[in-house]
Amino acid sequence: MKLRHILILLLLIVPFATQAQKYACVNTDYVLRNLPDYSQAQQRLDKYVSDWQREIEGKMQELETLRQSFQQEAYLLPDNLKNRRAQEIKTRDQEVRDLQRKRFAADGDLDKKRAELLKPIQDRVYSAIERIAKEKGFSLVLDKAGSATVLFASEKIDITNDVLQVLGVKESDVESNAAETASKTGKKAPTNPELRTL
Repeated sequence: MKLRHILILLLLIVPFATQAQKYACVNTDYVLRNLPDYSQAQQRLDKYVSDWQREIEGKMQELETLRQSFQQEAYLLPDNLKNRRAQEIKTRDQEVRDLQRKRFAADGDLDKKRAELLKPIQDRVYSAIERIAKEKGFSLVLDKAGSATVLFASEKIDITNDVLQVLGVKESDVESNAAETASKTGKKAPTNPELRTL
């Protein structure tokens, strides 16, 4: 009987407690895609990545040339030269692996460049979200970008365009960014179904 009273009491209290909470959602991917400085930083990061990949591919090609040369000449070489060349190949192989780790492993050059170029912009976005949340009294702001588990979000609680406005992006800029991306990719310009007039 006591348990029943507690359950009834909880059922009466919980709806009132949740009504006091205010929620919002934002699509950070959409916000970032519409920030010109983020696009520029992403292009710079992509340039570093392609340069590093070319560097590694060049070293791998050199290593492959050494291996082929060694295989063709191995039967002619005395054991001491054969061992020295095999060791040189092994050392070069390790150097290539080390370079790959240095560039692309966790805490490698890619992570450092990403933090250097993109993190300040992401921090600005999160500061804008926090500012809006405090101004409008939101207790919780969910990100519906990417693989988020937000299955439905009412347009009434979507602050994506508010964030863009705080960051100084105008609606006309958002539309031109979408059209520019579409012209480069040859696809129809994507639209944000939650787009509201700023």
